[in-house]
Amino acid sequence: MQHFKTLPDYFDYLKLPRPEHPMLSVLNAKGEGVLPCAIESSPPITNDCYSISLKKYVHGDLNYGRTKYDFTNGALIFIAPRQVLQWDNNVIFEQQGFSINFHEDFLKGTDLAQQIKKYGFFSYSINEALHLSPKEEKQITSIVDNIEMEYQNNQDIFSKEIIISQLTTLLKYANRFYERQFIHRKEVSNDLLEQFNQYLTTYFESGQLQEKGIPSIEHIAAQMSVSQRYLSDMLKKETGKTTTEHLHLHLIGEAKNALLQPHKSIADVAYELGFEYPPYFSRLFKNKEGISPSEYRNKYKLN
Repeated sequence: MQHFKTLPDYFDYLKLPRPEHPMLSVLNAKGEGVLPCAIESSPPITNDCYSISLKKYVHGDLNYGRTKYDFTNGALIFIAPRQVLQWDNNVIFEQQGFSINFHEDFLKGTDLAQQIKKYGFFSYSINEALHLSPKEEKQITSIVDNIEMEYQNNQDIFSKEIIISQLTTLLKYANRFYERQFIHRKEVSNDLLEQFNQYLTTYFESGQLQEKGIPSIEHIAAQMSVSQRYLSDMLKKETGKTTTEHLHLHLIGEAKNALLQPHKSIADVAYELGFEYPPYFSRLFKNKEGISPSEYRNKYKLN
């Protein structure tokens, strides 16, 4: 897989205009203008850059999986360094909006270098993009205009600090707007929770738990065609519990049934549920239920 270590090399590959700064590029299509078109297709590639893009498609919708997405209102997409990128030429759009690309080293020595890692939306897929209202889009684009002004002007010792400050503000607004989107997409989050529970039920009942062990959250998310981080954030917002906590609830539910079978030892139950080490199962059970597996079994016998 081809990997690009510098922003200019990455832009050369995309056949886009070389950036004014070796570690920062701002492409901003104002009014009726359109963004420069990158190459029509690419095999999987990676790079060392962050990307923040507002996509407004002048012609057509975007098909992602089985879903058609209307991005004419504007969708904010975040990409982190070393994420695998790939696209084909099935559909070509004229795009309005903006695209800010910056090398991870551009953030070195700043607070944002650590803060940016906390924004989970850099791990979301394109179908989990942030859909902006007209008012939100106006707020975001005004920040981008400030960044572009610093980028285009003769840069001085204050330029980087100002740009970093504006990027920080942009990400804080994006975080706020994603919270709004989570609330408004309650129906979607309910559906995700139902899919999550259904997948675990099928996985357990089919014997895959004994055969393959406890499924990873990454595996479950892939089976649901969503990113791991997005699934976790949506369930956390809707239920107050993370994906791992929901998985543990399923395991504990299965454990309770198995513990009531007297011919099975605690270790047998642990191995049956995919735990490699029975003591870990016992700690998890006690953490969730307040009593150990043996205490649970004895309590049932007393009843």
